[in-house]
Amino acid sequence: MISRRQAVKNSAAVTGMLLAAGLLPQTVFAYNKAGFDAKTVADVMKAMGAGAPTESKDVTLTAPDIAENGAVVPLGAATSLANVKHMLILVEKNPNTMVASFEVSDAVEPNFLTRAKLGQTSDVYAVAITADGKALYAKKEVKVTLGGCGG
Repeated sequence: MISRRQAVKNSAAVTGMLLAAGLLPQTVFAYNKAGFDAKTVADVMKAMGAGAPTESKDVTLTAPDIAENGAVVPLGAATSLANVKHMLILVEKNPNTMVASFEVSDAVEPNFLTRAKLGQTSDVYAVAITADGKALYAKKEVKVTLGGCGG
């Protein structure tokens, strides 16, 4: 019987061989490094190729009013807009502003949930970027009582 560890090891090896042979698209493993390294909301929008964001009722953000532990804050982003290509979750006062980026296609419903670290009380944004580069957002302040980024 094969162990779970060995199965994972074999899967990684097969994936590497398929990627090297050109049988898997490399974009599957790509991410926007500049977006994740950005320090401000404006820098994230620039890295993602989007214009200045505008507030919209068609984008919803799910976040608590108060996060007792900033190390595990549940966050959600959703939209009812058409032609959405990216959904982002941004935390304005984190060392790196973008905490999550989701690629959206016609086969994917733009409704995502995740958990993130918040170092301090901050505005949190859910941003929908459309195919034509428009950025629409919803914003909420989340108060953090115990910081999740070492403070």
